[in-house]
This record gives sequence, C-alpha cells and structure tokens, in this order.
Amino acid sequence: MYAVIQTGGKQYRLTAGDTVRVETLDAEEGASVEFDNILMVADGDNIKLGTPFVEGGKVVAKVKAHGRHKKIEIIKFNRRKHYDKRTGHRQNYTELEITDIQG
Repeated sequence: MYAVIQTGGKQYRLTAGDTVRVETLDAEEGASVEFDNILMVADGDNIKLGTPFVEGGKVVAKVKAHGRHKKIEIIKFNRRKHYDKRTGHRQNYTELEITDIQG
C-alpha cells in the first residue's frame, strides 16, 4: 500500500516504514504528525484518486530529526571581466518515518 501526499509545495510517494526528508515542519522530535493532503492511495489494484484530496485519507508519521541539507554552491561568473561571486545555501529539513497509511 502506498500514498502520494503533498507538503511543502512538493509531492511524495510513501509506503509504511519509509524515511523521507520534507520541508521543515513545526513539530518536536519524537512527535506524531498527520497529513490530510492525500492525492492518491493505492492498495494493489484498488486505487483512489482525490479531487483534489482523498476523502478520509490520512498518513501518520513520526518526526525522527531536524537538520540541514548539504551546501549548494552558487557561482556567478563573467569571463574576462574580473568578476566572480560565490555564495552558498543550506536548506532546512524534517526527517520523517512513515508509520501508517489510511485511506
């Protein structure tokens, strides 16, 4: 059984037991989080599509950790102009362990 959820402007395909990193959520480590924005739930050949969300669908996850991704380096460069600018960015994330899918 798997579900497709929407959180943080992105969509994720999840099954029970998966570990996934999503955009930062406002929850303590060890807390339980429920997602109601379920776009699709599939159990074998039985598929439920939402319009836009599945009625009564729910994904329950446990917050494992909060952290930051690897640094992405941004370089702006003009050849022969003696110009180069470097900067970086690290995005925050919340690591979740999927415990239950209902739908």
